[in-house]
Amino acid sequence: MTRVRILVADDADFMYEMLENLIDRTRFEVVGYAADGEEAVKKFKELTPDLVTMDILMPRMNGIKSIKEIRRINPRARVLVISALSDPDLVKEAMGAGAADYITKPFSVSDLKVRISKVMEART
Repeated sequence: MTRVRILVADDADFMYEMLENLIDRTRFEVVGYAADGEEAVKKFKELTPDLVTMDILMPRMNGIKSIKEIRRINPRARVLVISALSDPDLVKEAMGAGAADYITKPFSVSDLKVRISKVMEART
């Protein structure tokens, strides 16, 4: 079974560490980390991950703009938003930008795994 290659885009280092430590490494592999939206786009081009986890509030380029740019580069890109913000308008904006799903912090490991699997199984 091929592991899902994940790029973590979040300005909080602990998110990278948490995802790296909590995911099932037989099914998932964190291949990179980006601390802001611009870096997320750059790393997406370099690493060609299967999935990007994206925070919304980040320096230099926010998550919404980064999602749009990533989807411009690859319209089939899969992006799962992980954000502390749960405003329905923001969720709608993220989904409209091309996010495949949206999960709010804090989240359970089991919910995260379900969401990742759902995003990966969805047709793009």
